[in-house]
Amino acid sequence: MGEIKTWLLAAAAQTGLARPVAALAVFLLFLLLRGFLTRFVFGLASKIASRKKTAIDISFFLALEPPLKSFIPVLGIYIALNIWLLPPPWSLYLIILFRILVVLFAAWALYNLTESRPFKVIGQNIGLDPLLADFLIKAIKAIIVALAVIMIVQQLGYDINGFIAGLGLGGLAVALAAKDALANIFAGIVIIADKPFSVGDWISTPEVEGTVERVSFRSTRIRTFAQALVTVPNAILANEAVTNWSRMGKRRVSFNLKVALSTPREKLARSTERIRKMLQTDPAVHPETILVHLVEFGESSLEVVVYFFTRTTVYAEFLAAREAINLKIMEILEEEGVSLALPAHSIHLAGEQEEHP
Repeated sequence: MGEIKTWLLAAAAQTGLARPVAALAVFLLFLLLRGFLTRFVFGLASKIASRKKTAIDISFFLALEPPLKSFIPVLGIYIALNIWLLPPPWSLYLIILFRILVVLFAAWALYNLTESRPFKVIGQNIGLDPLLADFLIKAIKAIIVALAVIMIVQQLGYDINGFIAGLGLGGLAVALAAKDALANIFAGIVIIADKPFSVGDWISTPEVEGTVERVSFRSTRIRTFAQALVTVPNAILANEAVTNWSRMGKRRVSFNLKVALSTPREKLARSTERIRKMLQTDPAVHPETILVHLVEFGESSLEVVVYFFTRTTVYAEFLAAREAINLKIMEILEEEGVSLALPAHSIHLAGEQEEHP
């Protein structure tokens, strides 16, 4: 660049307009460079990126193109004005202005890069939740803007040490005043990262039960089965036991079948065996754990435990499957002549005993 400047000055000195002509020539040279960069460099880079289909694709170059195209003429103007040799006060202002513009263009480029596809691909590769990735991108953007403002203020000659110290004290006061809001935000980050539930899941907590409609960084919205919308702060959800019914692999059914004490042993054995085989062949029953056994001699009945799991976890389908199985059990008991035990109460009246079912 120094050799170009010397050559231009020497060529223009012969006409008596050395510095203005050299300045204009440098400015025109940078305009040509801008056109060359736009047409050839970015065009070639975009073709290479589209052919290789890498993470650093065309969006990366598209993010850098606007700030770089705008910066090249600014750089040309700055060098041209330096060649022109402005008076001392204006030359100092020019340096400060150029530094500020450099900060702005750099912040512009970094800001655009955060919205490019490579950032999203990186988030997907490391398994970040889209909501958490969006939050991190917004945080990075805020940091870029804050750093740009601080650097510009420094270039203007202001001492920001006291300002930063004040921000620290002010931030502490704000943090103490908004500790509940901050607790909800951090709890929201934990919920989004751990994913104990997702939108559309059926969950229950000690406070509420329903379907998750929205998860944000401050709160979670749950639609109850009565169609009421409940907004729960994330700090509460993070500190409570949350049961996610939508992620059950199977749903348990367990009850004691009470039959009459007078039931013959052979009939009871055949009934339990038939119920067990019926559950093993029923398509709605999960085959992993099926238990049907006589477990207890009660005061007024023989108790047979029936324990199994349904394949479905949807509550309505679960109830339908359980009803169908109960009807099949009743049919088996009727065919085997086994009656269910009914609770009996004994009432003593004037020395005689009467039993009422």
